[in-house]
Amino acid sequence: MKIKELEDLIKNSSYEEFLNLKASYFDEEKKSIVNLFKKYENKFKKHQKLIDEYQKRLTYEKDLLNRGYRFIAGVDEVGRGPLAGPVYAAAVILDLNSPIYEIRDSKKLSDIKRKEISEKIKESSISYSIAFATEKEIDELNILNATKLAMKRAIEGLSVKPDFILIDAVKIDLGIDSDSLIKGDDLSVSIGAASIIAKVERDEFMDEIALKYPVYSFEKNKGYGTKEHIEAIKKYGPCEIHRRSFIKNMV
Repeated sequence: MKIKELEDLIKNSSYEEFLNLKASYFDEEKKSIVNLFKKYENKFKKHQKLIDEYQKRLTYEKDLLNRGYRFIAGVDEVGRGPLAGPVYAAAVILDLNSPIYEIRDSKKLSDIKRKEISEKIKESSISYSIAFATEKEIDELNILNATKLAMKRAIEGLSVKPDFILIDAVKIDLGIDSDSLIKGDDLSVSIGAASIIAKVERDEFMDEIALKYPVYSFEKNKGYGTKEHIEAIKKYGPCEIHRRSFIKNMV
């Protein structure tokens, strides 16, 4: 078999098929073939690790499915800590028959990868919804209650009503069975999916608002209290999207 034909065969193989194919070339001494198997073994191992990690984060969803729940929504927020901008929340009901193995805590992904996975989630999910609470609502309600409001809005925005909700850290009573998971974006693929699309949406908003208020470098800090951002607040004062309750000691 020519090297190109062998590579095409490997590309279309499952991990198990790859291992069987590799075993059949156990005594192979030709360097090009040895290197080819090394190259794809590393790729298969990486992919298999993604699958294994995904399956671990599917534990809660599998248990709920076994208990008779059908539409399981993951809910997460982004932007509780910044000095400026809304707090965003997303709710996602994944199609668990179309796994997206790269789903994980949004903070562990690069911007490019996060956007790529966000699009996959939106395209393949049963339903998703993104909502926010404004900086004025944060000042009026406090950040915890504003976060709950954003989450509630996201859940209510789903086109399919969930029969169970997995929420990251926060407890919300909406008359729907739910569970609150500490570090839920690491424990549940549904919560992880919500964290990704909420993060992408909020980052895009902050990038856009940065064009209106360039002195605060929102495109870099996304509203968080970096040294550069705090210095800009002290020099220029706050803008309309600053959370007054967060910066009262700075102005």
